[in-house]
Amino acid sequence: MKISVRNLEPTKVKLTITVDPEEFAPYLDGARKEIAKQVNVPGFRKGHVPGKIIDQRVGFAAVAGEAVNKAVPDLYSKALEEKKVRPMAQPQLDVQDVPSTEKDDTKLKFVATVERRPDIELPKLEGLEIEVAKPEVTDEDVNNRLETLRKRFGTLVGVDRPAGKGDFANIDLNATIDGESVDSQEGVSYELGSNTMLDGLDEALDGLSAGEETTFEGTLEAGDHAGQKAQVKVKVNSVKTEELPDLDDDFAKDASEFDTLDELKADVRKASERDAESRQATEARDAFIARLEEGAEIPVPKGVKADAVAEHLKNLKTDEKSATPEQKKEAEESAVKELRDQMVLDTLAEEVKVQVSQADVTNFLASIAQQYGMDPSQFINAIVNNGQLGSAVQEVGRSKGLLAGMRAVTFKSGDEVLDLSAFLGEEAQDEESESVEAASAAAAVADEVSKDPKSSK
Repeated sequence: MKISVRNLEPTKVKLTITVDPEEFAPYLDGARKEIAKQVNVPGFRKGHVPGKIIDQRVGFAAVAGEAVNKAVPDLYSKALEEKKVRPMAQPQLDVQDVPSTEKDDTKLKFVATVERRPDIELPKLEGLEIEVAKPEVTDEDVNNRLETLRKRFGTLVGVDRPAGKGDFANIDLNATIDGESVDSQEGVSYELGSNTMLDGLDEALDGLSAGEETTFEGTLEAGDHAGQKAQVKVKVNSVKTEELPDLDDDFAKDASEFDTLDELKADVRKASERDAESRQATEARDAFIARLEEGAEIPVPKGVKADAVAEHLKNLKTDEKSATPEQKKEAEESAVKELRDQMVLDTLAEEVKVQVSQADVTNFLASIAQQYGMDPSQFINAIVNNGQLGSAVQEVGRSKGLLAGMRAVTFKSGDEVLDLSAFLGEEAQDEESESVEAASAAAAVADEVSKDPKSSK
């Protein structure tokens, strides 16, 4: 097999592949055997028809066509491996020459044009030091967590006064467009200042007492009229304020297994410190990836980028035509960062010689299935049927490469060397690790499967 490579762009390559007759011959034989299983020829059992008879019966062109369908993907994959091309999208395949008869000297020739991962030069990991800020837990952090805990034990008490920020109002809503009611809700409990419903609702409610009502203009966010302006009439049925328990030993006994407030505070501080250490590990990961990309030119394939931007816009519940300039900018920046991070981690995984086993992928997918309460076997079958297995393998490889790379460098906060072993684990534990990106990818498939039970069969 002869392979010529032409770089069209830094991230796009054209492979011209010419196949010797002896290399194409096994595919012709395989095609004849497959066709023999499907045709009835007098005097021969199905599946046992000689190749020459098949050529006469269905024509060599049909045999060659069947052989090409099998040969091209196989030989394309071999060409990628031989020339160290790492595709990032499906190729455009153009079959240019095919032998027309058994004795034809014409060689199978096809062209594959594909977007690929660019060559990326990473810094040497040995001796590399990366600065990460040391996490600090303040009294304010502890007090904020205690305040959140207090709110869980708070009670709502009715008040005879106008509603204000932080109060809870029981309200009725009726939205109209051109005088026609398009949406209405009754008995909704809403916290003023939370800004979790319609724009303008907080301002409309501020200062209203029970039994009073007003009308304001707002943009509907859901339903058949989402995005449209409407006149919204809101009536206040009642106003309540939240009363929180005192921070004392009695509260500690009610809210935890501790007998005193001091013991509860000490436990809350430990939890805050654990969270801070976890954030530090995340910051170390981000700093590590940023160092790998520092000063490097990392072009992003145009077609892959366009698809990624479209996916990000979809997550923002819009598309290219209706998206605002701000949404387009956000989607593009997110897509480019995501793709660059992926390409760098793929390159790193190759450099540290990551090996992804079947157990790695199975354990990873099984853990995601468990999170979604799904049968692991059905979920893995769905991944395979949806063509997502390769992506799962790639994500696990990125995760293992990331952990191996982070273990090879030194993280410091000032003069202090940071110990991240609790988060990086040991090399033998890699098969149990997951990246955020891998979890997100598998979770998206899980969502699809949970919506359509047939896809898991």
